[in-house]
Amino acid sequence: MSTEAAVHPTYGNWRRPRRPGLGPLGLIGTVVVFGGIVVDLMLSLISLQVTLVAVVLQVLFLLPLTARTQDGRNMYQVLALRISWFNRKSKGSATYVSGPLSARPGGRFRPPGLLNRVKLEEGRDAYDQPFGVVHHRSRNLYTIVLGCEPDGGSLVDPDQVDTWVASWGQWLARLSAEPGLRGAAVVVETAPDTGSRLANELLPRLHPDAPAAARAVMEEVVQRYPSTSSEMHTYISLTYGPAGGQRRKTDEIITDLAIRIPGLLDGVVSAGGGAAAPLSAERIAEVVRVAYDPAVAGDVLDIRAQHGGTGLDWEDAGPAATLERTNSYVHDSGVSRTWMLTLAPRGTVRANVLRGLLEATPGTRRKRVALLYRPIDPATSARIVEADRRAAQFMATSKRGLVQARAANEVSATEQTAVEEATGAGLVEFSLMVTVTVDSDADLEDANTAVRNQLAGARLLMRPADRMQAAAFSCTLPAGILPWEYTLIPRELKEAL
Repeated sequence: MSTEAAVHPTYGNWRRPRRPGLGPLGLIGTVVVFGGIVVDLMLSLISLQVTLVAVVLQVLFLLPLTARTQDGRNMYQVLALRISWFNRKSKGSATYVSGPLSARPGGRFRPPGLLNRVKLEEGRDAYDQPFGVVHHRSRNLYTIVLGCEPDGGSLVDPDQVDTWVASWGQWLARLSAEPGLRGAAVVVETAPDTGSRLANELLPRLHPDAPAAARAVMEEVVQRYPSTSSEMHTYISLTYGPAGGQRRKTDEIITDLAIRIPGLLDGVVSAGGGAAAPLSAERIAEVVRVAYDPAVAGDVLDIRAQHGGTGLDWEDAGPAATLERTNSYVHDSGVSRTWMLTLAPRGTVRANVLRGLLEATPGTRRKRVALLYRPIDPATSARIVEADRRAAQFMATSKRGLVQARAANEVSATEQTAVEEATGAGLVEFSLMVTVTVDSDADLEDANTAVRNQLAGARLLMRPADRMQAAAFSCTLPAGILPWEYTLIPRELKEAL
């Protein structure tokens, strides 16, 4: 964080970890280059023709590594994504049907895809509040979800905003010391207000003998209020794995999580999170149910208001049918498209840079903005910071002209990061995903234009999650789906590419 003026703090210095290796080749490509040189020298002693063939093969292998997309993927990764999409379509995996008329055993409406093998548990925290635990059995991961009502930024002093940001930074830094924490996500969900809460609160209070004009006014307010207002929900999901590789029983892990919840809630409240509480298993199921079928949002609110709960179980929280397409995801009463972050804002930004993106988008059913965090332990943080610092200094001393000026800025940024890390700041990898749900394909293009305008205001570069819309949709739900935990290629190998 930097401060241009006492009343207008700015924030920035986001850095993408520098990829090891020569230029765009990566570590594997660099090893192939130097290994190929040695092999070519040895082959040249045997046959010139064989050497030329080996050189051509090496060049053909390295060319796809040099061409990269804006978000750093090479051509091999792009090709692997297309092959995976073709295989899923040929096997029929892009279509999902559940319920009593489907071929799936049980006849229930289980969530699809990455959420299909999830089991929902429930425990009670130190204040005897129920909290849900999403158990990802395939990865042996456990997720708890905190719900909060953040304080708005309107009419708030810049000093208070700066304090909130600092407290949030301290909370994120604390996550790196959480035993077994694999990642966290902050999901901000917005939707047009259904008016159910106002109607349930106001209409029963109307007196039977009230004047007709007064009743007409109040009924008109209830009718028109949803068209000019929106509802916003904020969820924080934290996903844990076995600390130190230990195998523990589910009951022991739930008890351990119950002890941690009060401290986590205190950090959220101090960072401007407002009233915060863990979500019960029933509430988690409701959030997932409404995401897949936005048309039932009003019914869920009505049933909860009248009966104190819906009684919804995880086995019935999914959709009846879904269809994954190249650039969209069709599910029950909605059509969704998800975008993924490719480049964070360059330079410095104000605290309200994401305000437009977080607000409800006209013409949409629901919108979710998910910030994904992967805390890095202090030892690894120090190693990454020092490696970036040495690389930036090397580039600054080996370049000239305009490139040297840019390299000098890199040196300054890495020095600032090193100082902050040495004084106790945490290092966190982050990404951002946005899911927009509309009623039909005709509304999807209008929503696409609106989201791109909001991204421009937020100074973000994002791309649609083409050929993986179903998985990306699941990642923006508060259910603990961390993308780096579900990749076929290990994260260390992907970084080497």
